[in-house]
Amino acid sequence: MGEPAQPEPRDGPDQLLPATSKKVWEADHPVQLHVTRHGMASDEPISVYTMFKRVATAHPKQPALAVKKGNAWKYWTFEEYFNEARTVAKALIRLGLERFRGVCIMGFNSPEWAISNFGTVFAGGLMAGVYPSNLPDACRHIAENCRAQIIIVENEVALNKFLAVKKELPDIKAIVQWSGVPGAPGVLSWAELIAIGLAEKDNALEERLSLQAINQCCTLIYTSGTTGPPKGVMCSQDNLTWTVKEFHLLLTQKLTTRVIVSYLPLSHSAGLLLDLYLSVYCAATVYFAQPDALKGSLGKTLVEVQPTLFLGVPRIWEKMYEKLQDIEANEGIAKRSVANWAKSQGLNYYTALLSGRTLSVSERMAYASAKKLYIDKVKAALGLNRCETFVTGTAPIAKDILSYFMSVGIPICEGCSTSESLSVGGMNELAPGQYKLGSIGRPMKQATMELKPHPLAKPGEGEITYKGRCISMGYLRMPEKTNEAIGDDGCLHTGDLGRLDEEGFFYITGRIKEIIITAGGENIPPKLIEEHIKREVPFLSSAMVVGDKRNYLTILLTLSAEMNPDTGEPLQKLTDGCQFLLREIGSQAQTVTEAMAEIKANPGGPLASAIQRGIDRYNEVHAISNAQRIRRWTVLPADFSAQGGELTSTLKLVRSNVVEKYKDVIDEMYNTPNPVKVTSKL
Repeated sequence: MGEPAQPEPRDGPDQLLPATSKKVWEADHPVQLHVTRHGMASDEPISVYTMFKRVATAHPKQPALAVKKGNAWKYWTFEEYFNEARTVAKALIRLGLERFRGVCIMGFNSPEWAISNFGTVFAGGLMAGVYPSNLPDACRHIAENCRAQIIIVENEVALNKFLAVKKELPDIKAIVQWSGVPGAPGVLSWAELIAIGLAEKDNALEERLSLQAINQCCTLIYTSGTTGPPKGVMCSQDNLTWTVKEFHLLLTQKLTTRVIVSYLPLSHSAGLLLDLYLSVYCAATVYFAQPDALKGSLGKTLVEVQPTLFLGVPRIWEKMYEKLQDIEANEGIAKRSVANWAKSQGLNYYTALLSGRTLSVSERMAYASAKKLYIDKVKAALGLNRCETFVTGTAPIAKDILSYFMSVGIPICEGCSTSESLSVGGMNELAPGQYKLGSIGRPMKQATMELKPHPLAKPGEGEITYKGRCISMGYLRMPEKTNEAIGDDGCLHTGDLGRLDEEGFFYITGRIKEIIITAGGENIPPKLIEEHIKREVPFLSSAMVVGDKRNYLTILLTLSAEMNPDTGEPLQKLTDGCQFLLREIGSQAQTVTEAMAEIKANPGGPLASAIQRGIDRYNEVHAISNAQRIRRWTVLPADFSAQGGELTSTLKLVRSNVVEKYKDVIDEMYNTPNPVKVTSKL
């Protein structure tokens, strides 16, 4: 598909090469851009280098990056950021990086990560982010796929993962470690990398820039591997620069101050696009959170930095919700009454705002009082009192969570997208008639969304597809996977099943690769069932439906427990909010072990009965067929976590890992007559 240009024009970095296809799978092959005569897709294409240079020229002294060293923040201006990226680019070329060869970057978000990203793109390489949690085999797979020549890692832990497979990676020419003392002979420090670049003249870099084309690949976003080996999503320079311009119009154009806290992995499309590319485009200041952000320290950083834009994956919002529930559980009756009244006023205010209804004078006065008494204090405690834009995506989020945050003055715009569409898809907007709780919104202006027929879709549903200038080029060196995902017309098949309401709002109803096919041939989307169960049993943290090739459905459950702030591992102690809810039903359990023991000793007791009643309510009210009823359930001894292998680095559920880890437990559920099962097996 497509052909490399021969001979190569040297009008880069803002040139377009002739192309014959809207999809490719080789890095040096140009792709046709989805440029239109009018509208957003008609914008003039520009390169990553030109975009960055314009911002650095317009805002040279504006703080661009900030990282905490000890008790103080260290800053890079946009001028320093741009110049250091050029320096790294010259160093990479000197170390032997060839065009369209990979540079693997592995480590927690940091200025070095960001600078390495742009340095790689400037040098004509392929930036390939690697999740810090990846095991050596996954590191090898990515390095092999992108034909990596340079490895850049944060610390010795990441270094050792690549060293363990280095013998299988003969193309590696240099390894750089940016933090601490290099952990092996021959590994370069960050200071040494910079020194190499500073010693080089500009000639080689300018030569590389002259060869670049906007419609060729410069970045690889590897999928998280929830359903198979990671695939390298190929992003052209136009994919990146055009998409962030449109994100700016939607998310940051109206912000008076642009401050972002970077904590989601930069190897993920959302983290990469918002924290690196959008921040450059709109001249925002990016504060890097601590490496243990997802293990508990994120809250402290938010309170200190007070971002004006915040993207939280559903699991982050859920943890914030649990924290607030814990606080409320420890308050007295009077304070809880005030909180409930204030939240009712907050929900009423935003419901009216988003429906276009004019609030009465008394409603406005009540909301003002609610803000002063409670809502503003909640936002300040979360570090979101200055935040103007709240976003969630990457996975489904419960409607109850969205309603709760709306009631405390945090209206979250839910959207849905994929790495292959560079996080562009549907999005709710905070405007009358543009927001519906539970939906993924209407199509963003950057893309066209449609429902296409699919054999697993129910009547009135279909597979959600995207089309537009944001759609990636294809999967690197994977022609079959590319053709499966992207049509000849450039239409991306997302793998999500959905429906469309009469007002043009889209709803996700299932994930094709997650669909459970029972022994009776019923196709069942598990996510909706799990959300219903968690809503009916509010002291649960996680739920996962099981039933593929089985005669009926069962479900694995975990209780809401505290988390180790240092390791991110779930602890035995139940959260205060969970304990409060258990006391209300007559259970005195304070740990997961105590709760499990109570259920086992007394299957008809208050805790087991509360869980069963919730499942019964789901079966009676929400199950649309007998095949969708939950017949048996199990309480697991620990919540799902990235450390336990049940979640990805971006906190998505890896169902295959859960099934493998708890295979014996699942088999027991189907092989024993007892409908209530508690397991202590990990």
